Amino acid sequence: MLTSLLGIRLVLLIGPTVPLPAPAEAMTALTHAKVINDDREGDGFQLTFTLGKSPIGDYNLLSSGALNPDRRVGLRPIIGAPPEPPIDRLLTHHPHTAPNEPGLSTLTVSGRDLSVMLDLEERNAEYRNRPDFLIATEILTQPAYAQLGLVPQTSPTADLPLELQRIPRQHETDFRFLQRLARRNGYVFYTEPLTIGVTRAYWGPENRLGLPQPALSVNIGTATNVNSLNFSQDALAPVGAAGNFVEPITKTSLRIPPLPSLRVPPLASSPAAPRRRSLMRQTAGQSPTQAATTLLAATTRSPDAISASGQLDTVRYGHILRARRLVGVRGAGLRHDGLYYVRRVTHEIEPGKYTQDFTLSREGTGALLPVVRP
Repeated sequence: MLTSLLGIRLVLLIGPTVPLPAPAEAMTALTHAKVINDDREGDGFQLTFTLGKSPIGDYNLLSSGALNPDRRVGLRPIIGAPPEPPIDRLLTHHPHTAPNEPGLSTLTVSGRDLSVMLDLEERNAEYRNRPDFLIATEILTQPAYAQLGLVPQTSPTADLPLELQRIPRQHETDFRFLQRLARRNGYVFYTEPLTIGVTRAYWGPENRLGLPQPALSVNIGTATNVNSLNFSQDALAPVGAAGNFVEPITKTSLRIPPLPSLRVPPLASSPAAPRRRSLMRQTAGQSPTQAATTLLAATTRSPDAISASGQLDTVRYGHILRARRLVGVRGAGLRHDGLYYVRRVTHEIEPGKYTQDFTLSREGTGALLPVVRP
């Protein structure tokens, strides 16, 4: 157990299938932990251990096999009670530094979230007369993934491909195929742990529902809990989408009306209007439902105009900030206060220190609600 400031602790779990408490030698040797929680690039971690030789000249931590590749690694930060949700990753990389100076040997292990297990083997498959969400559910409920503790959560899709018109085909790994299906529906796909040994495989729209995380507070005296917070606005970031489809009976080309984003609820009172526009040329050969889905997905994928980045004082905040959720900002002025979507959090943990660097975004300026969760 790695102790940080004021009772903040990190529990390390390691195991071949279900992570169990790590050996005491591993916890004693752990000097640094870095965990990345990213809504687009996926999640990962890096752990650094110091190595000591046994009387026979071998490194016990290496020879024990506790940190062999393909082991599941669970990290559970504890800040007060109850403990925060775990961080469950698969160990994939294993560099070892052995300098000539005694006592300076280190082992740095790194890995990715459990979605890496879906990205190991390419395969060819076809899915007749099934909408995309049923395809995603079928893939995620395979026995091999169920054994990993993956619990699928998929959202319905509107388009139903009929066999006489087209057949969805897979020619890549399950992970890349699920990502491709998600993108064309304006959805996202990721895995995140619910508890030790149980991981949610989420395939659906960007999730902005649920109780926001405690607010990030700046410039409000003793309630301030961030070390830094910077905002930026890119007026050219939002991109609109336009396209036509061919009406199947009269063969008339009709313009698809503007469609709202799937990112609901909105977070800004003054969303930035898109100054750029892309033409969805592929919609001309698609059915009306498929064309509307293509345009809707393009609108949803448009980048947010407002972004914010900063660093948390973890002791003052008293919580673990998590990506793919909402968080409130207060004390930054009427233009920038309100709710944001957390895009990325980087946790850096070592004895006596725990920092959280974060990136937030939303579609415009101004808060929709007068207050945020303190």
